[in-house]
Amino acid sequence: MFGSSMLSKKIGIDLGTANVLVYVAGEGIVLNEPTVVAVRADDNKVVAVGQEAKEMLGRTPGNIIATRPLKDGVIADYGITQSMLSYFIDKVSGPTRFLSGSFLRTKPEVMVCIPSGITQVEKRAVLDATLAAGAGSVYLIEEPLAAAIGAKLPIAQATGHMILDSGGGTTDIAVISLGGVVEHKSIRIAGNKTEEAIANHIRKRFNLLVGERTAEEIKIKIGNAIPDASDPQIMGVRGRDSVTGLPRSIDISDEEVNEAILPVLKQIINAIRETFEITPPELASDIIDKGIVLSGGTSLLKNLDKYISRETGVPSYVAEDPLFCVVRGTGVALENLELYKRSINKNEY
Repeated sequence: MFGSSMLSKKIGIDLGTANVLVYVAGEGIVLNEPTVVAVRADDNKVVAVGQEAKEMLGRTPGNIIATRPLKDGVIADYGITQSMLSYFIDKVSGPTRFLSGSFLRTKPEVMVCIPSGITQVEKRAVLDATLAAGAGSVYLIEEPLAAAIGAKLPIAQATGHMILDSGGGTTDIAVISLGGVVEHKSIRIAGNKTEEAIANHIRKRFNLLVGERTAEEIKIKIGNAIPDASDPQIMGVRGRDSVTGLPRSIDISDEEVNEAILPVLKQIINAIRETFEITPPELASDIIDKGIVLSGGTSLLKNLDKYISRETGVPSYVAEDPLFCVVRGTGVALENLELYKRSINKNEY
């Protein structure tokens, strides 16, 4: 199975739509790179992965394609995802070891987090891609459970906790008690949809075409769930005029960005309400006392916690280091398999 179990590394992977984060047992978080791969169009050979590939988005020559192999939290391109995982696993596994007069690369134990609402087929794709990428054994853990562990919530207690983990492709909402997920709701609406909404708004309102990276920059700089009318934020945006085809610049305000992303935020609120509707009353009471914990990159949207509190009437707060909750929780679960084995799947599909 492994050349030597003592030499095999334990690796936790947050395989996100927007970013891949990797945790190595005993070392902590060792890698954080965009989920982007650049391949040659003629033979599908990988030419760049991660940050280097992201820099190529929208800027590649015709023979190179920069792509995101995951869409809405699940694998959209199996081959490219496998190549990307191989690259990251090799990068953190270290050099080949010399043992008993021959070279031996031990296969690591890998735990990958998955959205709570994906199908068995989608789980199988993650499992197979990770094994093909060089893992010796693979465990799957649901993202909201990993996020709750990473946020240091006391999930082993007989009380209810609600975690909302919103990344690039999916928003997972889960009620957790006694170390497991009691109820959950997963929607394929998150950060990427807010960026699409911003780009569409600018195209319709200003006849200006902007790329994915520009829309993300707008969201980060002036995106606001509850903009302050007394202190408007303005940002200059450059793009291509959809009528003349020439470059042009405009100014956009945080109010307009809010107008663009509000329909996306409302869908997240609806998912929270639907989760409460199926939550046992005793656990719902606990959540009202303890509040909703937010994790993932989308939770960094300014005033999102206040917006959720206002719309649901339930206190909400952003976890410490929300970007790293899932990968940290994945690593902790991998280091303590016996504690979490009830909620973890091991290559069994």
